[in-house]
Amino acid sequence: MTELGNLANLRIERVDAAQPLLEDWRHVHNVIVPPAAMDLDEVRERAGRNHLEVAYLGDGPDGILVGCTTVRPPTDDTATATVIARVLPGHRRQGLGEQLYVRALAQARELGARRIETVVLAANTEGLRFAERHGFVEFDRYTLPGESELWIDLRLA
Repeated sequence: MTELGNLANLRIERVDAAQPLLEDWRHVHNVIVPPAAMDLDEVRERAGRNHLEVAYLGDGPDGILVGCTTVRPPTDDTATATVIARVLPGHRRQGLGEQLYVRALAQARELGARRIETVVLAANTEGLRFAERHGFVEFDRYTLPGESELWIDLRLA
């Protein structure tokens, strides 16, 4: 399928705490960031405070899960929102990440964000390149307490 064909068939669904889409969002998240793997209760809690979506190629029950997004709403007086787009490895380089990112960015801005950030697992070099290509600049590197994985916070310049 061509890139344009894939984009025309992209279906995006909002995840909330009551939907079976929680499992699909969890699957994509856990494949992309295994050090931060979540169980369904953690995803349900996250869906209550963030805007989560899952993306499929094709309509109906035969749609193929390809990715997910997270938009953490703006916080504090800086109105900073966090935007994260994830695409499963087998579906990258087809324009799907671009579509998900543009949609998530628009959602953050609709929520009043004046500053946009993202966070990427350092080992996810494709994710880092994607963020940098879209104008994000690194401003922090850290490991979480008791863990060894390096995370990178980036801000849209």
